[in-house]
Amino acid sequence: MSDHYEVLGVARNATQDEIKKAYRKLARELHPDVNPSPDAQERFKHVTHAYEVLSDPQSRAQYDQGDSTRS
Repeated sequence: MSDHYEVLGVARNATQDEIKKAYRKLARELHPDVNPSPDAQERFKHVTHAYEVLSDPQSRAQYDQGDSTRS
C-alpha cells in the first residue's frame, strides 16, 4: 500500500489547503481527459483516493493512527 502523503507529494504536517493544492495540480496533469496513458489513469486513481482520505479530518486522523508504525 502506498503512502497517501507521498502520492500527493506533501509533508505529513501539510495543511488542508496544501493537500488540496497538490491534489488539484496532480489531477489536472493525470486526468484521463488530458492524459490518455494507462499509467496516468492508474496514478489518477491513487491520487484521488489519497485526497479523499487526507481531505477529511476524521479519515486523516484514522489514517495517521494506523500509519504510525511506518518510518
